[in-house]
Amino acid sequence: MRDRAAADIDGTERPALGVGLMVAAMLAIPVVDATAKYLAADYSPLFISWARYAVASALIIPLGLARFGPAIFPRRDLGAHTLRTLFLVGAMTLYFVAIATVPLATAISAFFVGPIVASALAVLLLGERFSPRKAVSVVLGFAGALVIVDPTGGGIEPGLLLAVASGVLFGLYLLATRQAARRSDPVKTLIFQCVVGALILTPQAIHAWKWVDVADLGLFALLGGLSAVSHMLSINAFRFAEASTLSPIVYVELIGAVIIGYLVFGDLPGLNVWLGAAAIVAAGLLLLRAGERR
Repeated sequence: MRDRAAADIDGTERPALGVGLMVAAMLAIPVVDATAKYLAADYSPLFISWARYAVASALIIPLGLARFGPAIFPRRDLGAHTLRTLFLVGAMTLYFVAIATVPLATAISAFFVGPIVASALAVLLLGERFSPRKAVSVVLGFAGALVIVDPTGGGIEPGLLLAVASGVLFGLYLLATRQAARRSDPVKTLIFQCVVGALILTPQAIHAWKWVDVADLGLFALLGGLSAVSHMLSINAFRFAEASTLSPIVYVELIGAVIIGYLVFGDLPGLNVWLGAAAIVAAGLLLLRAGERR
């Protein structure tokens, strides 16, 4: 039976459109990260993380009001929605702190342990089957993360540890999303995520507050606006193509991070990052194949 989530409004699948939307979403995310890294030279990553959610909220709330009226928040599973938002806020905050000190491609490579962590924890927390393929994937992903962090290299870079911790929280976010998003409209889920995320981050934003220079207003608008756009692109991609088709495209983000990191900041990953990233990508593709078999 064909997945209804992969069909558009007239009941037909359009995988080429879904793939195009997903590629655009994955290429937009490194631009968001590069903007945050650039702004971190003058603003606290804690303030930047809050601004991302605040601007995104200002942009997405009018869309929700136009579509749903006052009922713009999910009414079911609020605990699960709150939990997933907490995990995502923690993941993104740690990631913004990480990229202030390490190259984009290095940070995103470490961050990609998230889906591997989610796969392992799904066995423990959700009772999913632990297949040999999944076991190999978890070991390979963990090995890739160790290669990137390189604990034998005479000292572990704190930014890399933060990126790995960010990936672990993102894995928990993926698990919570499975529970929260089953019965909620994607737009309402996104609005809840942005608004509650901004509220959670407000105390740390006040603590790290700095008035934004007029010259940087456009960059903060780009930060929040492009974040909201990337989420909406990926949400709509799943309307037109199946998850098994779209999942590998997530790794386009790594390519974008390498290109933008080199063009904007002159950063190129070291050999250990390339090797570790290759192991993590291979682990992710193994998980994809396991899902296709099921």
